[in-house]
Amino acid sequence: MTSAASEVFAPAKINLTLHVTGRRADGYHLLDSLVMFADVGDRVTVARADHMSLTVTGPMAAGVPTDARNLCWRAAEAFGQPVAITLDKHLPAAAGIGGGSSDAAAVLRAMEQLFGRPFGGDPLSLGADVPVCMVAHAARMQSIGEIVTPLDLPPLRAVLVNPRVEVATPAVFKALARRDNAPMMPLPDSRQADAVFGWLADQRNDLQPPAEGLCPEISQVLGALSSLDGVRLARMSGSGATCFALFDSDTPTEAMARDLQAAFPQWWVAATILT
Repeated sequence: MTSAASEVFAPAKINLTLHVTGRRADGYHLLDSLVMFADVGDRVTVARADHMSLTVTGPMAAGVPTDARNLCWRAAEAFGQPVAITLDKHLPAAAGIGGGSSDAAAVLRAMEQLFGRPFGGDPLSLGADVPVCMVAHAARMQSIGEIVTPLDLPPLRAVLVNPRVEVATPAVFKALARRDNAPMMPLPDSRQADAVFGWLADQRNDLQPPAEGLCPEISQVLGALSSLDGVRLARMSGSGATCFALFDSDTPTEAMARDLQAAFPQWWVAATILT
């Protein structure tokens, strides 16, 4: 028997690396990215209904569309059943952490539970980040997003910061200096965090320089994160403007996040564990 409603967590997606390796003739960029997921995010509830509906609640609900402009709605339509969706929104929009894609993937997973069958469509049709968000765990994402390889990585302690400035992804890609950059180096064999930190330091986010040029607040965030005690790496996620700092497992990141929030009350700040 299937249930009347299903609730699924939609975690923030963090690109620890993002290498732009080419561009296809149709304009789609080729990517090579290591992705992990936070324990902070949105929450999606899907219930059986006669007609489609979408209600958005939560601290980040303002301005979020409640019709077919929302990727959650389009995901439900792609699944092929009318449902009533409630999106409890906690992640900032246009932030480089895959909020909309993770929400859409959560709708698909919730509907799989609700109707007792797998999604028969192609998640890529909803966006490049949706396939990896269907995995919602550490993975390597390649090509235009359709190649997703789950990975076994150690949990990483992190602090996330968004300056509450939206960054338009197309503008960041347009400002790229070059589009034929080298892919990621081979991943380390060790699951030890030290090995992962060392490997990450030799990788890049190719979108970070153009995003900083378009949004100077990103440089301010990276400066604040880089100055924290014990930081192992600070970098931008996705196309921005959210940035992350990584730490050893015994670092008091919750206290650091509270101090950052007090110093910059206009920012969105969260301590998290990436998996």
